[in-house]
Amino acid sequence: MVDVTLAAGSFLTPCLPPNLFRSISTGKYRNRTTQIVPPTTKSRKIKTVIASSSSSSSSGSFNQTVGGQVLPERECLESFEKKSKGKQRVFFLDVNPLCYAGNKPSLQSFGHWVSLFFSQVCLTDPVIAVFDGENCNEQRRQLLPSYKAHRRKFFPRQTTSKKYVRSQVGRSQQLIMDVLRKCNVPVLKVEGNEADDVVATLVEQVLERGYRVVIASPDKDFKQLISENVQIVMPLVDLDRWSFYTLKHYIAQYNCDPHSDLSLRCIMGDEVDGVPGIQHLVPGFGRRTALKLLKKHGSLENLLNAASVRTVGKQYAQEALTKYADYLRRNYEVLALRRDVDVHLQEEWLVERDMSNDASVLSNFFRLLEETDKPTHATRSNFSNG
Repeated sequence: MVDVTLAAGSFLTPCLPPNLFRSISTGKYRNRTTQIVPPTTKSRKIKTVIASSSSSSSSGSFNQTVGGQVLPERECLESFEKKSKGKQRVFFLDVNPLCYAGNKPSLQSFGHWVSLFFSQVCLTDPVIAVFDGENCNEQRRQLLPSYKAHRRKFFPRQTTSKKYVRSQVGRSQQLIMDVLRKCNVPVLKVEGNEADDVVATLVEQVLERGYRVVIASPDKDFKQLISENVQIVMPLVDLDRWSFYTLKHYIAQYNCDPHSDLSLRCIMGDEVDGVPGIQHLVPGFGRRTALKLLKKHGSLENLLNAASVRTVGKQYAQEALTKYADYLRRNYEVLALRRDVDVHLQEEWLVERDMSNDASVLSNFFRLLEETDKPTHATRSNFSNG
């Protein structure tokens, strides 16, 4: 079942604390915009780890740190703009990861990052927000029980019932959906499907219509979708801003084609998602070996097929690829983004976003969090002991 919430024309009454907004200049890529931040007098209550204001760039030019190297994003954006000249951008907002500060659920984190996203990144470009559906991990967990087994949802308490926890999760998610809806962003939640798969399915549909795509997410799973017409914009906590990640960034970081990204992760594993790599079984089989083999054979399936009929590398690598072929294919099935979710792009999702409600909606959201945060000392203690 697809749960779709479309933008509404109603909005909340403004309630703006002093100095809530400050104008910034974003150089040649943006006209004058407004950055929305929580009131400075209440900053101690924000759970997000936020860098000092001195680390922000007044020019709005982003830099992306890749493997210890700071890459000039302006050059990558100019290349992306040139190759995609005349194509309008469509943003996909991966909501769930933004609702965490570290591994702790945080509505303040969502408010902080979405306010920066609206005011500095997407502006009036179309935005489609996507949530994980109910029981979204079950299919992959049948293949691999450890898949995302450590993830915690909003505000769980060891001393409370599952019914209470579900109630808290539902209220938090509804509040977030209301904010997005009132900021004229359609919201998608497909039962039984992860947001990643919904986005991957819709990206292909958007590209077919001649648009270019920007995926707003810190999730590295989306790197397998990067191309000349698809890029990522990710929140950088240390720099307190969103930063674009392009095809050029990817090649500089991994020195291989993005099509090899999924195959590489299947071999190396993904600790964040609970997917073990082959090095747990064959310690000598590391990233260097994997990259060398993938550059020669192009994909994991090609590599495994070749290893089944001839020698493709050193003895330890050859034995690993033949002995653990099913293990690696299972990793591929778990980590590969699906493109067959039953969801269809709607024309009304591609219209220019009206941002006139952003200021009032977000300021009221921050005010609500300040009011409800006062009696939650016990909840914060449970997180720290969790």
